[in-house]
Amino acid sequence: MHWLFLGTAILFETIGTTALQASKQFTRPGPSALVIVSYAVSFYLLSLTLRYMPVGVVYAFWSGLGICFIAAIGYIVFGQKLDLPAVIGLAMIISGILVIQLFSGSATH
Repeated sequence: MHWLFLGTAILFETIGTTALQASKQFTRPGPSALVIVSYAVSFYLLSLTLRYMPVGVVYAFWSGLGICFIAAIGYIVFGQKLDLPAVIGLAMIISGILVIQLFSGSATH
């Protein structure tokens, strides 16, 4: 169940950050409200995940996957470009998450 909490927290964090870009610095009410609600739900679900997993591991998954998803959304939706160092950096983030998941005893399986 904690993986569902974490995955949903990542989803809402991604929605909130996408809405943050769409809010135009909180000048648009709809996207601005979505930012607040999405982050509130994300942090609540993140807190539920912390009942089962250590904070460092949870935060690594939440922030790392959030970064990668937002970079992809920025590229696809907002036309933001990613150069080779950015792509390499994102690949390293994913690699780090995989190392934690596959080899660390800190992540509950």
